[in-house]
Amino acid sequence: MSAHAPLHLAVALDGTGWHPAAWREPTARPRDLFTAAYWTGLVTEAERGLLDFVTFEDALGLQTSHPTEPDGRTDRVRGRLDAVLVAARVAPRTRHIGLVPTVVVTHTEPFHLSKAIATLDHVSAGRAGLRVRVTARPDEAAHFGRRTFPATRAEDRDTPAVRDLTAELLGEAADYVEVVRRLWDSWEDDAEIRDVATGRFVDRDKLHHIDFQGRHFSVRGPSITPRPPQGQPLVTALADDTVPYRLVGRSADVGYVTPRDTGHARAVVAEIRAAQAAAGRAGEPLHVFGDLVVFLDDDAAAAEDRKARLDGLAGHPYTSDAEVFTGTPNQLADHLQELQESGLSGFRLRPGVIGHDLERITRGLVPALQRRGAFRHAYEADTLRGLLGLARPANRYAAVL
Repeated sequence: MSAHAPLHLAVALDGTGWHPAAWREPTARPRDLFTAAYWTGLVTEAERGLLDFVTFEDALGLQTSHPTEPDGRTDRVRGRLDAVLVAARVAPRTRHIGLVPTVVVTHTEPFHLSKAIATLDHVSAGRAGLRVRVTARPDEAAHFGRRTFPATRAEDRDTPAVRDLTAELLGEAADYVEVVRRLWDSWEDDAEIRDVATGRFVDRDKLHHIDFQGRHFSVRGPSITPRPPQGQPLVTALADDTVPYRLVGRSADVGYVTPRDTGHARAVVAEIRAAQAAAGRAGEPLHVFGDLVVFLDDDAAAAEDRKARLDGLAGHPYTSDAEVFTGTPNQLADHLQELQESGLSGFRLRPGVIGHDLERITRGLVPALQRRGAFRHAYEADTLRGLLGLARPANRYAAVL
């Protein structure tokens, strides 16, 4: 048995994979990309591997290799299905795995999202979450016409203007999450009576106006959807700098981070814990997951050769905000356990080519971790919060007896 604590594992699903040339692989199935069967098959495979959850990528503009604007390329996957609707379609076909769609909060209303994720939690019997994302891309703002953003370049990231804009958007996201959480609580758990004999379906006294007033939102409530089975579905966010770390510390149940090595991971975890304490949440559980892009084969050289071949098709070496790992499932297991020592409680893996690397995760990495006593052999809870060891929260509006 391993001296390491059991790990949590998630997989990030994006098109045919995270490498831009992934769609050209024989296993990629690009013709199936916009079908329900494609996504159901991926999530079913992830559930076969006993993973905690999957995330579904989403955005409000076409995919692009440029960080701040469209690129006009036609040699890469362009177009995607709505992540929340994909998760809802997959939910009845799965039983245990968590379903966490990405939601761009900058241009969507918290009331709409609250009922969408509450609905996903109901139809999945308590397996829903969301990944909060913000955007300052002018082309995406132009789809909505309610606000504008200045054009920026990647090298402008550390300028005062861009840092101020990022802080503004992430502050808005924190308010957004607060509104959504309050709306989930706006129905008490026993608000629905459904008594045919008396003709009473709902107890109106157990529906609450949230009356949120903030810089970014003014929302009265209550929701139109009863409280989700989990009470509070999982809220997650990707963070790679101090201001996003504050969002994770203030608002999230799970934060995804992109450490370069164990020392960097330790520093990142410490910064998130400090942000959590500053937000008054020091006593609450908060998972920090490391993100890695993975290319896995039974032979390390084969994984490196495969990535090199894909790089050749793409016309340049693939890089990412996250670490790019090439090697065997056993080598990845070693690496994850080493990173775990920095305080990470789990990992979200991004398959380089989903049609190849997802099965190397579920049928290679998972057994390797199981042999070390570092991963579950069966699902031990019925809800996503339960899988992550998170209690079902009490309703903030319910009277304490």
